[in-house]
Amino acid sequence: MPESEDIQVRGSTVSDEMDTTVPHAARVWNFWLDGKDHYAVDRAAGEEFLEVFPGMKAAAQASRGCLGRMVRHLVTECGVRQFLDVGTGLPTAENTHEIAQRAAPESRIVYVDNDPLVLAHARALLTSTPEGSTRYVHADVREPETIVEAAREALDLDQPVGLILFGILGLIPEHAQARSIVDTLLAALPSGSYLALFDVDDTDPVAVEAARQYAESGAVPYNHRSPEEIAGYFTGLELVEPGVVRSGLWRAEPSEVSRQDTTTLAGLGRKP
Repeated sequence: MPESEDIQVRGSTVSDEMDTTVPHAARVWNFWLDGKDHYAVDRAAGEEFLEVFPGMKAAAQASRGCLGRMVRHLVTECGVRQFLDVGTGLPTAENTHEIAQRAAPESRIVYVDNDPLVLAHARALLTSTPEGSTRYVHADVREPETIVEAAREALDLDQPVGLILFGILGLIPEHAQARSIVDTLLAALPSGSYLALFDVDDTDPVAVEAARQYAESGAVPYNHRSPEEIAGYFTGLELVEPGVVRSGLWRAEPSEVSRQDTTTLAGLGRKP
């Protein structure tokens, strides 16, 4: 039988109370991805963001396509069979486990998020092939040691792991803390592991202004980083070609290329 019914609640900073009076990043992101798991307050914040910066929806969708390409590359070209997806967000089409297990049914995936709505929908993530497994850990990215402890129960950390940090580090106010989180998670993984990361950069002043107004809605601010700061997350890693580029351009087929994405950067790096 597939291992697909494991939900763990970890971390002292996790709250199980869902606040529907202010927008939440995972739900707004789900709205931009044309998902169904959002509230009126999230839709309003998402629409207001798009009024200022219409390109954000294209950027969100480009990042989703990039995630799929990176996971497929890791499975088919790099032989990775384990994934730690931190900040997984709400279930949509083409989740990490679906992509990985389609190519390698024995793949094991651990999802991590701290949004109570994601917890409520976690069963939708906990499907698996009989050969593989999926787990969900309700924990906070600000407690990387807790995440590693939980991951160790489901993954073999002596074997390569694909660490996925897509659109989560901008929720950390201080870049130094975000760097520390990445370093702590990578330190627990063996040689041959990979970091797959996407984040929003600060090169488009209109996008930065939209984010500032979004924060005024009461939502947790999303902090745009400089391209140099985003590239810095890969310090000490071997970057996979084409390096840190726009999400919509990373190894995209001509039919997949999104040139409307002007504000996100993504990269894949191997731990030596």
